Amino acid sequence: MVSTTNDSLEGALTTQSTHRPLLGMTQAELTDWVQTQGQPTYRGKQLHQWIYGKGARSLADITVFPKTWRQTMEQVSVGRSEIHHRSIAPDQTVKFLLRLDDGHIIEAVGIPTEKRLTVCVSSQVGCPMACDFCATGKGGFIRNLATHEIVDQVLTVQEDFAQRVSNIVFMGMGEPLINAHNVVQAVKCLNQDIGIGQRSITISTVGIPGQIRRLAQHNLQVTLAVSLHASNQPLRTQLIPSAQQYPLKDLLDECREYVAITGRRVTFEYVLLAGLNDCEDHAVELSQLLRGFQSHVNLIPYNPIDEVDYQRPSRQRVNQFTDSLKAAGVAVTVRYSRGLEKDAACGQLRASKVGD
Repeated sequence: MVSTTNDSLEGALTTQSTHRPLLGMTQAELTDWVQTQGQPTYRGKQLHQWIYGKGARSLADITVFPKTWRQTMEQVSVGRSEIHHRSIAPDQTVKFLLRLDDGHIIEAVGIPTEKRLTVCVSSQVGCPMACDFCATGKGGFIRNLATHEIVDQVLTVQEDFAQRVSNIVFMGMGEPLINAHNVVQAVKCLNQDIGIGQRSITISTVGIPGQIRRLAQHNLQVTLAVSLHASNQPLRTQLIPSAQQYPLKDLLDECREYVAITGRRVTFEYVLLAGLNDCEDHAVELSQLLRGFQSHVNLIPYNPIDEVDYQRPSRQRVNQFTDSLKAAGVAVTVRYSRGLEKDAACGQLRASKVGD
């Protein structure tokens, strides 16, 4: 089992590179960089506009730059990925398999509605948490994503849809708080350089000891979504192996600290599995756990994967669970995931063409 109790894991898994790609840099950093290349200061603003506003994939694309300088800078990486595969579900959700510079494949999902375009982004190649009902965890873990690899997913979806991205959810491949440094840097870049409001960004986590508290110290205005999926410790450990290291009481105490520090409520994600965690007793237990908590519960009827034989509960069972929480004063919403037919729904992401 992967140890996630301190910063050593995050440091050990962070991608190192001899050359930092330009994507992910602020305008000030880009200005400093062009000056080191012997270019005037104003080139930094131009570079920033072309990378974030026009989606430049190489310096050769930036026609306002002198041709001779562009030719000498051909090996400089902007940090964009390639679309390896693209599939569209009947509800117009689009799943993207993106090939990174080292050949690894990750997934990003574009979820359009009438008024918004949401991107579900990955934070790691694979995932070490091994949640029993999640396809990503079944494929194992390879590495953290760098800041530019996270930001690139948003730009790719935005360009493909020819529509401005309005919302971002860190609910793709990986556990964001194991890669907290790069995720926080990506949030700042998406906010300051691309112009997406922090309140329109959600960071989802299974819960890593101490990391929710550390996230609170960054004073971000993002939404924190905690993947709970069970109303008691034994059941949660059965579904989420890493929960053995992090008792439910300690997780909830840290979530309360997050609310106290940030003033932002916590969203709890709860995947409903037929006959396992969707009974009346579980709803009662869950409501007791969250009593007096500034929170909201998202109920997610299970999205099937090939590796396990869990079942999605009936709509009647979902409604009964929902009504029980409401009766106990718990704020709750049922979220039926988009992109189910193309394995692009919550819990189905994997770096393959399965389902396409």
